[in-house]
Amino acid sequence: MEKAALRALPSVDRVLGMPEAAGLVSRFGRAEVTAAIRAALAEARAGQGALPTAPEVAAAAGAALERRHRSNLRPLFNLTGTVLHTNLGRALLAEAAVEAATAAMRDAVALEFDLETGRRGERDDHLRALLCELTGAEDATLVNNNAAAVLIALNTLGAGREAIVSRGELIEIGGAFRMPDIMARAGVTLVEVGTTNRTHPKDYRAALRPETGLVLKVHTSNYRIEGFTAEVEGPALAAIAHEADVPLLNDLGSGTLVDLSRWGLKKEPTVREAVAEGADLVTFSGDKLLGGPQAGFIVGRRDLIAAINRNPMKRALRVDKIRIAALAATLALYRDPDRLAERLPTLGLLARPAAEVEALAQRVAPHLARALPDAFSVTVCTCRSQIGSGALPLDTLPSAGLRIDAPGGRVLEAVVRALRELPRPVIGHVHDGALVLDLRCLTDEAGFVANLASLSAAHGLA
Repeated sequence: MEKAALRALPSVDRVLGMPEAAGLVSRFGRAEVTAAIRAALAEARAGQGALPTAPEVAAAAGAALERRHRSNLRPLFNLTGTVLHTNLGRALLAEAAVEAATAAMRDAVALEFDLETGRRGERDDHLRALLCELTGAEDATLVNNNAAAVLIALNTLGAGREAIVSRGELIEIGGAFRMPDIMARAGVTLVEVGTTNRTHPKDYRAALRPETGLVLKVHTSNYRIEGFTAEVEGPALAAIAHEADVPLLNDLGSGTLVDLSRWGLKKEPTVREAVAEGADLVTFSGDKLLGGPQAGFIVGRRDLIAAINRNPMKRALRVDKIRIAALAATLALYRDPDRLAERLPTLGLLARPAAEVEALAQRVAPHLARALPDAFSVTVCTCRSQIGSGALPLDTLPSAGLRIDAPGGRVLEAVVRALRELPRPVIGHVHDGALVLDLRCLTDEAGFVANLASLSAAHGLA
């Protein structure tokens, strides 16, 4: 563009003097707004089109600042059909937990301060009594996730010694986390017994020796071996370990505090049952079936919990005041199991009747059809939801959703991308050549419909 024409561009000072820029300065600060205006003007100089006016430059700078400051960690609609989706943050917190966490963020709290004695306290004390009450364990502690719980328990019980585990329980979970690797990092020597599909009491007994530090049982929550199988159940394995005077560590993985069959779900072993079966320590997650924030719980024998708390790793893996507050509020809900599904979002979504989800799909379908170009068709469909995060991997829940088809084989990537770019992104899954939005996890119907107003030709769907 010729220099004479470029002289018509507004100056930085002139744009800064616009009312639109004043609003930007109050939000983002003068230095950042000035830099954004300069960038918008530089882009205009390099272009070939009409020169922008001062308000247009301010608008371009504002749009750039909005994009820069927009967090990717923002609310979205999880319509993938996976309730506990690891990539989407797993469990939704109960309102009581959100309120407790907010209060802990806003003010100073007695995190490690005993209000009765005026002396230093322990942060675990805020959860210890609740965990013991709900699990029947002698004592309890927690770290920042279940992988850390397994790591510190193994290190405390068996560093420099051997840990016996069935070959059929050497699991790998998300992110290439493998049990043999975590055992090596914990400083224990892995001793595999049995075969992939069959392990017997005699296999454990044959492996026990003076170098044995513990016996490890791992709940294979993210896969299942069927057919010609055998495993040693908790009570028998506890007896074998105790005969040799070594502790049994039972890693439940997802972990649940209640019998899920009460809400029509398949029964999973509860933490209380694992404790009652004789496990000396039980580890489980906070942000999966339990429905709270990320955490790893360790419950069991008082002397072993005390040893874990003396481990130098404990400080590196400890949980902050925000999560402790949210966890305490979440655990307290389990004292009233009759209303648990009403108050705990995870359980409420898992127990949601398919008929209710289908009725929702029937109401929402016309709104989505109107928001999409005519080339796309929207139909109500039946589907199967997954629990997710390794819990009950072969069990699905009857659900309903919206199926988006593109006649003539038109690629769906455009609509998938457009839904991701909405003010509140919508995430579904592609199945059988169509995009399926499973509505089991949709609780804000009005918000979803309003969000669709931004789905237009601007997203490349025309």
